[in-house]
Amino acid sequence: MQPIRRLEKILQTLADDRALLMGHDDLRCAIPAISDGAFRVILSRAVSSGVLERVCRGLYRYGRPGQSDGALLYHAAARLRAGTFNYISLESALSDAGVISQVLPNWVTIMSSGRSATIACGHYGHIEFVHSHKRAKDLVQDLTYDHRCGLWRASVGRAIRDMKATRRPLDLVDWGEVDDSV
Repeated sequence: MQPIRRLEKILQTLADDRALLMGHDDLRCAIPAISDGAFRVILSRAVSSGVLERVCRGLYRYGRPGQSDGALLYHAAARLRAGTFNYISLESALSDAGVISQVLPNWVTIMSSGRSATIACGHYGHIEFVHSHKRAKDLVQDLTYDHRCGLWRASVGRAIRDMKATRRPLDLVDWGEVDDSV
């Protein structure tokens, strides 16, 4: 069987009703018996033929066109920074809580123990990682786990404090919606 067909068959076996995000190394494990150069060619062909879709550098999506669970950027953020402490905060957390009404569409903000960066994810949008010195054990009372996104999520009070700490504008905040914990 041709390597690209073998890759497609493995992906079909792994996929469920949601889109499947895989890193370069995950895909490499599916076809270990070929050289790195040949693997890069197969990966490029898989993208150009529509078997895979490149989300961002080193991260690929397998699934039917239009198939998405609405949290793809959050899942991508979790995959990209799997080795660091990350949580949804700033404008993303406040928008989801109804505290601010205007945010850039398809833009998610994540506080991270890793370095600050903005990652372009094609037509899906952008992931903005903002560095934080905070440790998980110091924030346990302000975070809840969001199973849909696969990340921790800041409370409204924590997100407002993060906005202030990172000197982001607070003009869009509806202070009537903010709880007293700030």
